[in-house]
Amino acid sequence: MLNINEVRRIVVKVGTSTLTYENGKLNIRRIERLVRTISDLQNQGFEMVLVSSGAVGVGAAKLGLSERPTELAMKQAAAAVGQCELMHIYDKMFLEYGINVAQILLTRENIVDDDQRENIHNTFTALMRTGVVPIVNENDTVATAELKHIENFGDNDTLSAVVARMCEADLLVIFSDIDGLYDSDPRKNPQAKLIRHVSRIDAKIRRMAGGAGSAHGTGGMATKITAAELCMDAGIPMLVANGDKQGILYDIVDGKPVGTLFAREVAGL
Repeated sequence: MLNINEVRRIVVKVGTSTLTYENGKLNIRRIERLVRTISDLQNQGFEMVLVSSGAVGVGAAKLGLSERPTELAMKQAAAAVGQCELMHIYDKMFLEYGINVAQILLTRENIVDDDQRENIHNTFTALMRTGVVPIVNENDTVATAELKHIENFGDNDTLSAVVARMCEADLLVIFSDIDGLYDSDPRKNPQAKLIRHVSRIDAKIRRMAGGAGSAHGTGGMATKITAAELCMDAGIPMLVANGDKQGILYDIVDGKPVGTLFAREVAGL
């Protein structure tokens, strides 16, 4: 069990499959639920950070494309359009609950450069000190690595772990379209068992996490293992949970056992 009394700063990562329907259009009901819950937790005294995927998919839908573009320039164009649309929706919805948001777009270069990393850390600190919810994404219009599926952040799962470390977060929550890490693929094996707690990542855990993500996302369970390693090395607990379940964030802050918890230390969990 997660000791929520030790948690104040929470990074929440949502993927494309959580934010959109199969046709790529925004799932307004889920976004409204997410925004309302984050706003409520912010009002309770938690400091919230949102890492949001979906720019390319949303942009492609807004441009009337029948499928996710494959040409790099079109992907970047779709990302530019989609990021604008996403932030417009987030800004409007959060303001309904009196919460200001800020957009932060990152590339790998921002993180590996010491001065830039320090500046970004200071920006996060200032925003959260003033009650603003930072909304983070990779800058897909200039960072081509994620779009080409070669190594950069690799995906927003890894980015969310980097952000959690930069923010000195107490918890990272990654929403998936399944309940967590299973001992086999639950879509193929109805007898698959959910792994509730992972204290060490080894070859067995990596084998369990193998496989691709959903049709619209880019970050299957394997990328979540990479994120978990980054968090565990920094002593930050990470939860993978089903983003489609109502009240899941409330369950987490209420200390209920949900999803898969990645944490080296058992004490206090």
